[in-house]
Amino acid sequence: MYSIIVVPPPTTEDEPARTQYRLAPGERLAFGRSVPEGGLRIGHDGVSRRAGEIAAHGTFWTLSNLSAHQTYVVENPEGAGEHIKVAPGRLDAPVPFEFSRIVLPAAGDLLPVEVWAPRHDYLREEDRTDGEPTAPAFSVDRTKRYFAVLAALCEPRLRGSPHAPLPTTDQVVERLRPAWPAASRTSVQWNIDYLAVKLRLKPGPETAEPGPRLNGKKESLVSLALRFDLVREDDLVVLAAPSGRALR
Repeated sequence: MYSIIVVPPPTTEDEPARTQYRLAPGERLAFGRSVPEGGLRIGHDGVSRRAGEIAAHGTFWTLSNLSAHQTYVVENPEGAGEHIKVAPGRLDAPVPFEFSRIVLPAAGDLLPVEVWAPRHDYLREEDRTDGEPTAPAFSVDRTKRYFAVLAALCEPRLRGSPHAPLPTTDQVVERLRPAWPAASRTSVQWNIDYLAVKLRLKPGPETAEPGPRLNGKKESLVSLALRFDLVREDDLVVLAAPSGRALR
């Protein structure tokens, strides 16, 4: 059974039907400007002759960077900026993403090689042990207004623009109006301050000592929420006016 699928960079003559390479566990695929038969040839002068190698395993894949000087970036297109870097000469770096994009810098161009790994395994509910449940690392209630504020802050980066600027407070207010007609700058800012305490970015007012304010509060909140999947793309439904239910 195949475990991963590799899709080469688009080219002007090949883009309508890009060839896919299917690898079973234990198989490897070399890529570069000049590779043996059966490898992925990338005809760009900025790509090394023997640029790298992809290896398939049962539930993940690895990337070897065979170039002498160029770092490769592996992006998670569904992870709002999540990525790993594979340094020159690094062999068999494991990649954890189910859908990945290898970005190859090539003489001013950035060439994407897509890798799909559909065979990730997860613990089944019936396999979990009995006993007291573990306290969650971050406790959030998706029906509360503070979660809608957090979702509005994360939305631009969850919509496929991992480096998008964060919305201003006024923009968050306007985005929340369908589900929260009474939203205002004061109420949104209060919820942002509350989130900073709730997610332990700063101590609560009863224990805080005098000192400088938390800089980059919104950036810190969004970074934490996206890194630990506190907000996912399907959570953005809270920004629409819910039928028969209002945010509390």
